[in-house]
Amino acid sequence: MKTVENYERIRKAYYVDGLSIRAISREYGHGRDLVRKALEHPEPPGYQLKQERSARVLAPYKPRIDELIAESEKQPRKQRYTAHKIYEMICAEGYQGSEGGIHRYVSEQRTARKKRQAYLPLAFDPGQDAQVDWGEVVAVVGGERQKVQIFVMRLNHSKARFVMAFPFQKQEAFFEGHIQAFHFFGGVARRIAYDNLKTAVFRVLSGHTRQEQTNFVTFRSYYLFESHYCTPAQGHEKGGVESDVGYAQRNFFATIPDVADFESLNQQLRQACQQDMQRRVRGESRQVTEVWQTEQEALLPLPAVDYRACISKVVKVNPYSQVVFETNRYSVPSEYSGKQLVLRAYPFWVEVLSMDRAIAKHPRCFAREQDVLDPLHYLGLLEQRPGALDYAIPIRQWRQNWPKAYEQLLSALRVNKPGGSGIREFIAVLKLHRQHSAEIVKQAVCQAVEMGAPHLDGVLLCLRQLLSPPELLQSLNLAHPQLGTVGQQPVCIDQYNQLLRAR
Repeated sequence: MKTVENYERIRKAYYVDGLSIRAISREYGHGRDLVRKALEHPEPPGYQLKQERSARVLAPYKPRIDELIAESEKQPRKQRYTAHKIYEMICAEGYQGSEGGIHRYVSEQRTARKKRQAYLPLAFDPGQDAQVDWGEVVAVVGGERQKVQIFVMRLNHSKARFVMAFPFQKQEAFFEGHIQAFHFFGGVARRIAYDNLKTAVFRVLSGHTRQEQTNFVTFRSYYLFESHYCTPAQGHEKGGVESDVGYAQRNFFATIPDVADFESLNQQLRQACQQDMQRRVRGESRQVTEVWQTEQEALLPLPAVDYRACISKVVKVNPYSQVVFETNRYSVPSEYSGKQLVLRAYPFWVEVLSMDRAIAKHPRCFAREQDVLDPLHYLGLLEQRPGALDYAIPIRQWRQNWPKAYEQLLSALRVNKPGGSGIREFIAVLKLHRQHSAEIVKQAVCQAVEMGAPHLDGVLLCLRQLLSPPELLQSLNLAHPQLGTVGQQPVCIDQYNQLLRAR
């Protein structure tokens, strides 16, 4: 029997006692081949397959499987053949063996084709390096299940990570992700590593040379950091942030979030990142937050004003007081109809400017061919055409959500002031929303209706009282000693006689 004890006894008999192979074989009853093996190895060697096992069913199809594996490697990464797909294709060509045999052979061939790579352990100085990457997850936003893009930045020294969600990976989202990460970390890393994403790189040249996007060069100049680009198809060069993307997908989105909007989702992600700072990295006795606090001193300082993370476009207002951006139509005040304006598109909102003055701001619409209307933009036109109040789309959308007191005020004005003057007065009440918050105007309208003054003057009175409530007079203190005898002194008749004589 080939045991460690037998090997030890044979080796001692030969090297210590000086017995020959022949004597050892005769004394211990082992074959000479076993004795020679024991002298070559201190322990019994494991089982070794001398020749490949015959696979009579699979063998005729191995060349075809090799062709399919080679063909699969030329296809897009997410559309390559799985072992199950190869099994189905081989079965269609007459294979009658098991699927397990196909899986084993495909695994062996793909492992043999892979080149084993070795990596160096790296260390990074505080504040010097960061990495950025994108990932994709699924979330329910506003009741709609959709794909969400997550921006991830990682500080290489402290291992602190920041995650933010966007509906797309456009350049304005790319910039906004950086800005929010800089604020989260309290500064800017001196060098940031990227893959060759289109929002930063216009063209890949030889080596590490890149022709960068002009807007990205401006952004990088504003925050004074350097950019570094990985070799194409070599994701391990920024493996830290690649790992962080997977961590965020598995931990921050393991239960699919159900949120009202992206603002709520990003608040949750920011809280998750703050809690994540309490973890300890392997081999480090301190928490990430403690290491980050020391690294923060080495980061570049933030500028006083954030970079404007948007794209700008010159637009012309159509006859319906709208400007078009990405097939969607956004309203502007009706007095700008026909004029050329500037539209700035941020990741989550759109603003329209006239001579550097913002005249309209809307939530950014991510659907197509939608109308995004602000009813306040059309009140000037409604004053000229009060008969269109019941038919104007912006007002109809507004009426679905405004308080019942507005309808009561409108009905009273139509009865008390017929002929369109009542509607004009109601429009004047609506125009109060331009100067005051919706909540305080709502309170003023409700109070005016309740006190029986359903008209513009009544609303204005209530509004003034809400904005500057009257000061309450202090009560008179009659306990003063000089006022205690008032009304108690005796009546003097002589004073009346003096008045009569004078008369």
